[in-house]
Amino acid sequence: MNRVRMGMAGGGEGAFIGEIHRAAARLDGDIELVCGAFSSDPAVSRRTGAKLGLDPDRVYGNWGDMLVQEAKLPKDVRMEFVAIVTPNHLHLPIAREAMELGFHVLSEKPATCTLAECRALADALTRRNLCYALTHTYLGYPLVVEARARILDGDIGAIRHVSLEYSQGWLSNRVENEGNRQAQWRTDPHRAGPGGSVGDIGVHAFNLAEYVSGLEVAELCAVLDVAVAGRALDDQAAAFLRFNNGARGTLSVSQISAGEENALRIGLYGDRGSIVWSHREPNSLCLLDLDGSSRTVRAGNNVTELHRASRALCRTPAGHPEGFIEAFANLYRMFASDVRAMAKVSAVRASPATMRSALRGMSFIDAMIRSNNAGQRWAALET
Repeated sequence: MNRVRMGMAGGGEGAFIGEIHRAAARLDGDIELVCGAFSSDPAVSRRTGAKLGLDPDRVYGNWGDMLVQEAKLPKDVRMEFVAIVTPNHLHLPIAREAMELGFHVLSEKPATCTLAECRALADALTRRNLCYALTHTYLGYPLVVEARARILDGDIGAIRHVSLEYSQGWLSNRVENEGNRQAQWRTDPHRAGPGGSVGDIGVHAFNLAEYVSGLEVAELCAVLDVAVAGRALDDQAAAFLRFNNGARGTLSVSQISAGEENALRIGLYGDRGSIVWSHREPNSLCLLDLDGSSRTVRAGNNVTELHRASRALCRTPAGHPEGFIEAFANLYRMFASDVRAMAKVSAVRASPATMRSALRGMSFIDAMIRSNNAGQRWAALET
């Protein structure tokens, strides 16, 4: 099988997520990084490309040159899709230009900075037979897929409540004033967009809730707060949620919870039982019964009680932990499958977070901001 050819925008020296994307893309051996514009600084881009062993002629000084020059190459040589791992404000222009030139797009979240921009991107996609997906990492974990399958099978009955928590502590101080480049752009509304913690990690929790439950948030009531003085964007937030089946939910988001690393947790509570998954223990899924008893399902490609879809995402037998890189790699593998399947009209897309997820995520961020600005009033999600 020929490897799918990938280009990358962003992810140069000093970037957090770039090498994670590249490692994930390499893991299954069916994607090849063939070009890149790794930084807004051409020298940094060249150094990154050299370290990666790329042809110097295909390491570009900016993403615009990369897209134009790659489009001029023969179809069996040029990149087939671009992975966008830049700050948020560049997601829209890179994706839009890439699609205009016929390239598929795999983008970091959020899709754009505003809902209006995302709608424009969705319109552009409808005019082209191309793949678009977001790397909502947590959807690549086997037991997240297992939780969704069990809920859709009716194992916990009708969902009544969804509890979401995503806590980090890395922004507890003004690290953006201490040379931390990741903090600098994430706290800058011109590069991050109007949502701080809600756009960076809150949208992950929201996406996880809708994916696992199979429901959609209809409206929410939110409060956004700045705990560290001097910041222009929220560094913590909370919300009440109302789902389209009548279920209620709570969401807590914080990037100033001192000492927390990456504490993402989801609990889904039905009228027959409950399911709980935590990113701290990604290989475990807790099943709760009405009588108070509980049991834990573990990941592993030899665990026969897992659904076929989730077992297919497991790379090792039970007891051999898998984590963040593997979850990312599952998303890359699914996207590569989508790219290959484009010639088949009836092919079912494998990627779990497509343009619909992009629009839902931006609707969530937009509603959180509108609700807070209106004095914590209920706001409907508009797509």
